[in-house]
Amino acid sequence: MELISLQPKNYRDYLPFIDEDTEDDLEFFIRGMKGKRVAMVSATAYGGGVAEKLHSLIPLINSMGVEMDWWVIKGELDFFKVTKKMHNGLQGEPGFLTEEEIATYLKCNRFNAGWLKNWDYDFMVVHDPQPAALIEDRPAGDRAHWIWRCHIDTSSPNQEYWSFLYRYIKQYSATIFTLEDYINRELPPPNLNTFITPSIDPLALKNIPLEEEEALKIVARYGVETDRPLISQISRFDPWKDPLGVIEAYKIVKKEFPAVQLALVGSMAADDPEGWDYLYHTLRRAGDDYDIKVVTNFNGVTDLEVNAFQIASDVLIQKSLREGFGLTVAEGLWKETPVIGGNAGGIRLQIEDGVTGFLVDTVEECAEKALILLRNPLLARQVAAAGKEKVRRQFLVTKNALDYLQLFFSLLRQTTVEK
Repeated sequence: MELISLQPKNYRDYLPFIDEDTEDDLEFFIRGMKGKRVAMVSATAYGGGVAEKLHSLIPLINSMGVEMDWWVIKGELDFFKVTKKMHNGLQGEPGFLTEEEIATYLKCNRFNAGWLKNWDYDFMVVHDPQPAALIEDRPAGDRAHWIWRCHIDTSSPNQEYWSFLYRYIKQYSATIFTLEDYINRELPPPNLNTFITPSIDPLALKNIPLEEEEALKIVARYGVETDRPLISQISRFDPWKDPLGVIEAYKIVKKEFPAVQLALVGSMAADDPEGWDYLYHTLRRAGDDYDIKVVTNFNGVTDLEVNAFQIASDVLIQKSLREGFGLTVAEGLWKETPVIGGNAGGIRLQIEDGVTGFLVDTVEECAEKALILLRNPLLARQVAAAGKEKVRRQFLVTKNALDYLQLFFSLLRQTTVEK
């Protein structure tokens, strides 16, 4: 495994974003965690929402005086093909794991478990299916509380995949889901289940204030004509994110609003080998419509460019069919840009339909809501302002840190009672 180095953060810089009660709660749990050590384990250090969240959460918690490390597992392409298949299956795609695929998955986890014998942590937080089987090879006498964090929409899983994963997650002290609906009804984890929503970092490059003029200059480099309306989806290229559906909704809007442009902005994640195939599907669907801009991190898109697209857009779309949470929804709302989201998973936590944005189930509904927002700038500003306040109260990284510290403290207290 690889230990990830991170840029330091200063907890005091975040105090302007939080209420006094939240600050008091954080101070209480920080004191309760004095001298304790935490390891976060994930599949990749870049690309995708999990890595993005950890880049902010871990240095923030370290700056509070709680020691937290981030380890990334090592794996070959065959392993990540299997775990992508698991990801899709846990979101409901049909199929099953072959014996060869199971062997590939377990071999990689056993290899990475070799690092565990040298560790001395009080808490192990393991993210998503990729490293979930590490717990099977925990060293004898290991004293850590193991916690499995699921970022996936598991509300309607393929039970074949869930049953396989259940062998490992039932061994954890606690599991974290984004929503109660994600707990499997047939095989619910027998440990402490808790619910923590993901978060955004208001001081990260992707979310810091950016003048509109500067944002427009940046998006213009990618062929966007800044005097014309722009709809954007910021997302991985993945069938569950439905970029093809976004293109179809845009085509409907364009019939009534010919000046509109569409930007599909995504990053290619290291643990998502299907991403390239779906990018090519998206490019083929875009065809020769030069008002559709498809750009990725391989076109020079960094967090700054994502920030600019989210500010420069007239409407943001996250038309997911399944969605664990959808960080780009919170990011867009934080920048006071109106957001249309798929009526799925964690997006429903962020968007109150008609109040902080719009929820849609179909391509036609998506186009209808986009036209309403483009034609009613006052309504667009109202829902966007309400959305930003919701993010400030519920979805900033300070709230995420508080939720984790509270869980750690409850496990410590539970251990004390048991003794």
